[in-house]
Amino acid sequence: MENRVTELFNIKYPIVQAGMVWNSGWRLASAASNAGILGVLGAGSMYPEVLREHIIKCKKATQNPFAVNVPMLYPDIDKLMAIIVEEGVKIVFTSAGNPKTWTKWLQDKGIKVVHVVSSVKFALKAQEAGVDAIVAEGFEAGGHNGRDETTTLTLIPMVKEKVEIPIIAAGGIATGNAMLATMILGADGVQIGSRFVASVESSAHQKFKQAVVDVKEGDTQLTLKELGPVRLIKNDFYTQVQELYKMSPTINDLKVLLGKGRAKKGMFEGDLDGGELEIGQIAGLIHDIKPVEEIVAEIISDFQKAKQLAVSL
Repeated sequence: MENRVTELFNIKYPIVQAGMVWNSGWRLASAASNAGILGVLGAGSMYPEVLREHIIKCKKATQNPFAVNVPMLYPDIDKLMAIIVEEGVKIVFTSAGNPKTWTKWLQDKGIKVVHVVSSVKFALKAQEAGVDAIVAEGFEAGGHNGRDETTTLTLIPMVKEKVEIPIIAAGGIATGNAMLATMILGADGVQIGSRFVASVESSAHQKFKQAVVDVKEGDTQLTLKELGPVRLIKNDFYTQVQELYKMSPTINDLKVLLGKGRAKKGMFEGDLDGGELEIGQIAGLIHDIKPVEEIVAEIISDFQKAKQLAVSL
């Protein structure tokens, strides 16, 4: 299954396992890479030396390429980038910031750079910054998200119309037929997050994994746009947020309610009531917790079947 994404990353299948905070440690990233896709470490939930530890363990667990995702809104970015270079990581995904900040610096050191965007405007800015590829993410996605609520179905063809670099579709993708659909719309590959949260190798707490499996349609919502849009499972913390909105809160009011470590509390420590439970809308289609190898095999099998069906229509 060779195309611009498989060639860019030297992988078997054009699939990226998203670098998600508190979910994407070395076990998940190495398992993904061993399954023929691009595994990604989520540096957003790691102190610099913790990231180094995960990179070292990932290198020992796989001989295949893997990447690090670095959300630029977090502190110690310079330290994280230095460790990435020192440990010989060859692919970096940047997000939540200006792609011009680090792209050339990384590329000068032989590192491929991919930037995550949620609009045509930012896709063009990323291309102008010289990134090697972009992840175009619709608002169905979990975690931090775009403010405009543009769906993947509309975002991908609009981005395809304007940019020339490889496009990786994200948001609402967990199956092979969804992968095919986005590629027909113009994507060169896909990034999948939520499905890999509910994997054996995910570093998420078992209670959070089960909560993802239990999600039904309508159980998630995009909120906290003033701080940084995030899609959450509707739990007690989410209810507190909605009650606060009824009082026309200031940004500081929202920050006080959010506090610190809320995402860790929910996804990593398993507090399903008071934690911030980030997941995509597609969780309503996730019904079990499986090893990464089985998830990838199922996605590829479904992709091939959907492709054959499309040809026969």
